[in-house]
Amino acid sequence: MNTSPEDIEEKLRLASPTIYEIIATEGHEELSRSLHSLGWSGFVAGLCISFSLFCEGYLTLHSESGKDNFLFVNLGYCIGFIIVIIGRFQLFTENTITVVLPLLEKRTLKNLTRTAKLWAVVLITNFIGTFCAALLVSKFNFVSAEQLAVFVDISKHAVDQDFMRIFKTAIPAGFLIACLVWMLPSARGSEIFVITLMTYVIAIGDFAHIVAGSAEAFLLILEQQISIAKGISFLVAASLGNIIGGTCLFALIAYNQVKNEM
Repeated sequence: MNTSPEDIEEKLRLASPTIYEIIATEGHEELSRSLHSLGWSGFVAGLCISFSLFCEGYLTLHSESGKDNFLFVNLGYCIGFIIVIIGRFQLFTENTITVVLPLLEKRTLKNLTRTAKLWAVVLITNFIGTFCAALLVSKFNFVSAEQLAVFVDISKHAVDQDFMRIFKTAIPAGFLIACLVWMLPSARGSEIFVITLMTYVIAIGDFAHIVAGSAEAFLLILEQQISIAKGISFLVAASLGNIIGGTCLFALIAYNQVKNEM
């Protein structure tokens, strides 16, 4: 039986250096985009990621009462990530690896400045998006009082914790999102399954994700369930943990395993 080179290539797994080059190329492309484009993409990502909270709430609301539906309702958490990642919108935690790989290749002040600007713009606009989503459900009656109460309960569970607890649980979340980014080039038509799998682990592990969690923090602030200081504490702890997990751990590991093969 004759097998064409195309068939062989299709069946072979992508090598680590190839995956690295794909992600690094994406990073270069993101760094070359205007801050205006990045900002709008980050804003849309913030709006869309809020559906992780909303869909989890809808599943909770419509689940049979009196039963432990934890594993089922947490599937809703994956929806926002599917929308954002398949839609190619700018999510801060993806950029803890994507735009960091080009920086690791050429550690110049210029590249560091470009990366810092992208991080700042994407994170701020992610926050603006999640704040707008929280504002709509809290102050503009986009949902029923019953639905809002469920959203608030879910948010309290995620946000109302001490700083170190949030920081520690944010590290594996950042690591898993970086793993997700690394796995996507090899997914080949199974992207939705991979996204669902990795973000479901974040959900059932009660790990803190800065952008999805910011929707919950803003909602609790608007509903006067936590103070502004408490909300800021959550955002700082989760962002630091996600950066350590995604950049300081996974991105550095990925770079060191392939640097001698490039």
